[in-house]
Amino acid sequence: MQGSERRYMAAQGSGRGGRFLQYMRRNWIFYLFLLPAVLDVIIFRYAPMYGIQIAFRDYKVRRGISGSEWVGLEYFLQFIETPNFWQIMVNTLLLSFYNLLFGFPIPILLAVMINEIHRPMVKRVTQMLTYMPHFISMVAVVGLIQLILDRESGIVNILLKALGLEQQNFIGSPGAFRSIYVVSEIWQHAGWGTIIYLAALSNVDMDSLDAAKIDGASRLQKIWYIDLPTIAPSIVVMLILRAGSVLNIGFEKVYLLQNDLNRGVSEVIATYIYRLGIVGGQFSYTTAIGLFNNIVNAVLLVAVNQISRMAGDTSLW
Repeated sequence: MQGSERRYMAAQGSGRGGRFLQYMRRNWIFYLFLLPAVLDVIIFRYAPMYGIQIAFRDYKVRRGISGSEWVGLEYFLQFIETPNFWQIMVNTLLLSFYNLLFGFPIPILLAVMINEIHRPMVKRVTQMLTYMPHFISMVAVVGLIQLILDRESGIVNILLKALGLEQQNFIGSPGAFRSIYVVSEIWQHAGWGTIIYLAALSNVDMDSLDAAKIDGASRLQKIWYIDLPTIAPSIVVMLILRAGSVLNIGFEKVYLLQNDLNRGVSEVIATYIYRLGIVGGQFSYTTAIGLFNNIVNAVLLVAVNQISRMAGDTSLW
């Protein structure tokens, strides 16, 4: 009896192996196309994680990572105890909060408005014009901002002067920095953010639209009761993803707009890491700050996802 069971299990195993080989022969081309993406993830995402231990060591280049002295949480505590810790955290959170508060709804509204354009040519041109700023170099965008807001020759100050008002140094004003950043972010990326919502709007139930027309629903009622509920899951998912990058304020624009006059409100975690890590050579300290940043983002992502799952049926997992 035992011999027959072993033969049966061997036949089953060989059968599975044979089916697997046949499957691979039929689909090997798909796995070949998938291979570069897998290698990219392994080489550029997972392999660099070996360097995370720098945050827990007194890293010296000549000693290497494994040869440097282990110091544990010393650099994490040093960052938390630094005098400007709260200023950096508040600056980062406020800039991210304002960007989320004003920047997140705009692509949704823009997508709904574009979806209401019924002439195909006008719709395509509108989409193209709103997408274009996303592909402009960040250096060019900041240069454009500085030209528009220049104290002497900027168009804004020229208009203020023509109205008899005092010209302002907007770039050097701490009170104007966050507004400049958020408005420029909306202008540059709002059109690109509409892609997902426009794709979701293409799945609107046509029967519901026809029924709404028959019932005499206005355009606003159709948007409120049909369009927005259709894209609600996409909105929730995008909000969860944004919550997972609250502390990841774009370094380039902040750094290029930053100067000695507005540094009190423009110093965020990313620019602080650059000044101390790249310029100052404090690799262990800034690695610890970056890891702290990622841990906070991960905690926020899990928390918001859990809240979304408890409140509704939409979540990432």
